[in-house]
Amino acid sequence: MGIFGLFLLVQAMTLTLRFTDNALEIYRRDTLIRHFPYEEWQHWEIFWEPVPVLFYFREINSIHFLPIIFSPSALRACLETHCAAAQAE
Repeated sequence: MGIFGLFLLVQAMTLTLRFTDNALEIYRRDTLIRHFPYEEWQHWEIFWEPVPVLFYFREINSIHFLPIIFSPSALRACLETHCAAAQAE
């Protein structure tokens, strides 16, 4: 469990999620490493609401699970702002 905690700490310190007008972008420091256009999102969900630990979203061709290493309420607000339609599906 200690190694996993260390892994999450490093991820939290080096990764940044940016919700742009068109996509969720993931940066490692200043380098864009992934780009997820909202138009391809089919569904998103935050699991285990009492203690949110997992963020799931499905695109047209793939699914993604991310540990929540950031504020769950800020994540939900950004998701509802930028891709509310995908939540309802």
